[in-house]
Amino acid sequence: MSMTDSLDTLSIRQMCDAFDVTPRTLRFYEAKELLFPIRLGTRRLFTRADRARLTLILRGKRFGFSLEDIRQLLAMYERDGSNQAQLLRTLEIAKDRLAQMEAQRAELDLAIDDLKTQLTEGEKMIAAFNTPPTQEGSAQ
Repeated sequence: MSMTDSLDTLSIRQMCDAFDVTPRTLRFYEAKELLFPIRLGTRRLFTRADRARLTLILRGKRFGFSLEDIRQLLAMYERDGSNQAQLLRTLEIAKDRLAQMEAQRAELDLAIDDLKTQLTEGEKMIAAFNTPPTQEGSAQ
């Protein structure tokens, strides 16, 4: 099979459909040197390696990794399987990101609690406006 055989490669449209991304996204990742499709004139053909890289890129983005972190991690890949350095760096970045996300969640939990308290107070104030005044002291 040749490298451009339809079983080995996907067109840009097929990649978009398979990964739920736009052509612009794929071109952006290519411009950022994260993907390296085969160029045949104006056509781009994405190999299995490109698909694996895009899977990792999208996962990294979902976790909040920067594109630069993702690029560096992908560049550390060793075809011979000796990816200890890549794995160590990935774990380091992931632990940092997890700490950031947990701190953001704690801040968000505080904001949610505060907003709930404010809503409860506001509802009590509105209920007080809607309660008719008592008739104390109006009998003459």
